[in-house]
Amino acid sequence: MEDLGVSTPREGFWRQRPVLVTGGTGLLGGWLVRRLVAHGASIVCLVRDWVPRAELLRLPLPAAVSLLRGDVEDRAVLERALGEYEIATVFHLAAQTIVQVANRNPASTFATNIGGTWALLEACRRSPTVKEVVLASSDKAYGEHERLPYDESTALQGRHPYDVSKSCADLLGQAYAATYRLPVVITRCGNFFGGGDLNFNRVVPGTIRSVLFGERPVIRSDGTLVRDYLYVEDAAEAYLLLAEALAKEPTLAGKAFNFSNEEPLAVSEVVRRILAVMGSTLEPIVLAEASNEIRHQHLSAAKAREVLGWRPLFTFEEGLRRTVAWYREFLGIAQV
Repeated sequence: MEDLGVSTPREGFWRQRPVLVTGGTGLLGGWLVRRLVAHGASIVCLVRDWVPRAELLRLPLPAAVSLLRGDVEDRAVLERALGEYEIATVFHLAAQTIVQVANRNPASTFATNIGGTWALLEACRRSPTVKEVVLASSDKAYGEHERLPYDESTALQGRHPYDVSKSCADLLGQAYAATYRLPVVITRCGNFFGGGDLNFNRVVPGTIRSVLFGERPVIRSDGTLVRDYLYVEDAAEAYLLLAEALAKEPTLAGKAFNFSNEEPLAVSEVVRRILAVMGSTLEPIVLAEASNEIRHQHLSAAKAREVLGWRPLFTFEEGLRRTVAWYREFLGIAQV
């Protein structure tokens, strides 16, 4: 198994390459920046809120990473970043990612996820140095369909606020590729999990923290929702691979790729597997409070496998073990 913390740059592609990452304080952003640092890239991270416990900011930043304070909706800030740092590759990860937050406050979700994506794409369109844009969409962009698994030909038909915001952002990326020939590719992934996720309302970090503290884990849905779960280090590798592929093959612009380990799991099964990895006999508490959630959703990654040669490096259980180890260290709870 490859150690993702010590990587060899692919033929120098990333060495000293100017890269902009939006959403660097998020779960995927922290791991992606770590990978880019290992490959020798010169990185600028757009940061709106200072999140001291985020993986990106928790440890001393290497000299290769510059922090730019600003909002992704501010096109002037984005244009300054792209111009002054002569950015070649953009990873657009910034988003409001919590479904229940979107249900309570759709305006802020639409402003960030739709308005922020439009501002980023327009800034990239005006930049002469940008060569690749990797835009994070989501499996939620598809909305709900009877035919499973979803492939990239499945219609984008979000109905609830978060899903709609991702459908719109996804379509914006396609529009800028088709109309302005912007070199943008789109990722559609399932639920990320891994060390560094500080939203303990999510099932994986919430369950791990509860067990480490000797408390019964809480399932906020009824436990039957089926999803893909993609380990965050696999996701970071997928993003790098897609940017490299676009640089080699410009005709990929405007295309979307699903990334999934193709093992759909119900929430109750995810909790059961976490308990098994941690050797716990605690029984979960099922609240059945989730609303406006798609009940069954999972992805086919056949296109990514065939076109990009992508494969996940970790099984679900391997990802869980690495995730549990991260939270043990983060929370200061030793193995007994």
